[in-house]
Amino acid sequence: MDLGIEGKRAAVAAGSAGLGLGTARALMDAGVHVAICGRDPQRLSEAAESLGEGAHPLVADVSTVEGATRFVEEARNSLGGLDILVTNAGGPPPGNFASTDLAAYPAALSLNLLSVVAMCKAALPGMQSQGWGRILAITSITVRQPIDNLILSNTARAGATGFLKTLANQVAPHGVTVNSIQPGLHRTARLGALDAGATEALAAGIPTRTLGEAEHFGMVAAFLCSDPARFINGAAIPVDGGAYPGLL
Repeated sequence: MDLGIEGKRAAVAAGSAGLGLGTARALMDAGVHVAICGRDPQRLSEAAESLGEGAHPLVADVSTVEGATRFVEEARNSLGGLDILVTNAGGPPPGNFASTDLAAYPAALSLNLLSVVAMCKAALPGMQSQGWGRILAITSITVRQPIDNLILSNTARAGATGFLKTLANQVAPHGVTVNSIQPGLHRTARLGALDAGATEALAAGIPTRTLGEAEHFGMVAAFLCSDPARFINGAAIPVDGGAYPGLL
């Protein structure tokens, strides 16, 4: 399928590894010029090299409002404009209500909620003025089904989902769509650190009996950024192999 986005310009946050890198690769395969960011210069450089010509590596930390804003601004400058924004960041430390101190919440909200708001604030004016844009947030399936030991992530990402749904209704008349994509368990470096037995046990709990692949996740993300996806707006789409058990 022709995604209709050849020549477009995309900023993919936390694109030096995992699902962010998978998304950046799928966008580049569709002919998009992509800027990626990461905190580790060496890993970022290696990721850009693996993507090939047309990838723009930018050292940035999107865990703060300032860092998230700066990434979008530098991506726009590097690419000569911006058509697609993919927000993404790692998760805060695990913990439940009893084990998580109140002081831990502001950093988690900055990482997984306020960074999303900041990147959208920086990217949207240009998209609105040109009458075309795509914003896609990589969140988590835990927005639909919270995990007890991830209370910080559950809270922050659910807030981001509410923000994105509200934003989607307000910018759609300007030709900009806003969606989120909710990954389940995928074969990334984090899961790769587990032993084979633990990985098999995780896969056994998924209806497909396999972990997701970052490459396939990226293809779904790229479609949501495409021209044919113009009528998908305000959606929160799970990509989890059917692990989420709910009807809605």
